[in-house]
Amino acid sequence: MLNSPFSSVPIMGIPFAQTTRVQFVNHLQNRIDAHQNTFVITANPEIVMYAGRNPAYHTTLLSADYISADGIGIVKAAQALDTPLPERITGYDIFTDLLRWAETNQKKVYFLGAKPAVITALAAKVAHDFPHIQVVGAQDGYYQDETAITTAIANHQPDLIFVATGFPKQEQFIAEHRHLADGLWMGVGGSFDVFVGAVKRAPKFWQDHHLEWFYRLVTDPRRLKRQLIIPQFMWKIHQLKHKRD
Repeated sequence: MLNSPFSSVPIMGIPFAQTTRVQFVNHLQNRIDAHQNTFVITANPEIVMYAGRNPAYHTTLLSADYISADGIGIVKAAQALDTPLPERITGYDIFTDLLRWAETNQKKVYFLGAKPAVITALAAKVAHDFPHIQVVGAQDGYYQDETAITTAIANHQPDLIFVATGFPKQEQFIAEHRHLADGLWMGVGGSFDVFVGAVKRAPKFWQDHHLEWFYRLVTDPRRLKRQLIIPQFMWKIHQLKHKRD
């Protein structure tokens, strides 16, 4: 992130871009147009905590060009540390913003990840909603051999490569293969599922009140173990603030 036009806010050793969603997406669009190789990570408290326990993954995060605050927990942590971030910038919002832009500018896009039924639905929905996007590949996340994927990316040189295999796998894949194409590489977690309607995103009220995490917990109680990371994360932030003060 040495050449980033945005200042950064460090949270538990992870530098978050201090920018708004509009500024950030506009900057990414300019980089794509200039064929600049770009690695974007959208990190939430779960990712930060995982990086704290896994040095190799922490190194992978630091190799990204930009890390955005995906999760109100990151924004709250920045406020608590007196280094506020302008707003939360979710991976799903960046994903959909860039799809709309790619449609207008007839960009080449490669999709990797999710279940076979989801990636099939994604390809169909993109073809219907964004007919001017050139989909140069759509591969589910249950592959055994990367060769066909990496060969397709190298041959087609997509402008945008979205990887939805979940952390840490998606970031590790990007870090290893980003040299194959001078486009934007971005891990988008469960965005494909939400985009095709396989998973419902929280209604706007819950989003506006920063309660998406609670909505996901109510609608899918299996997420309880993952959601317990949030209070652990905030306790770590409290300790950091207390030690600093």
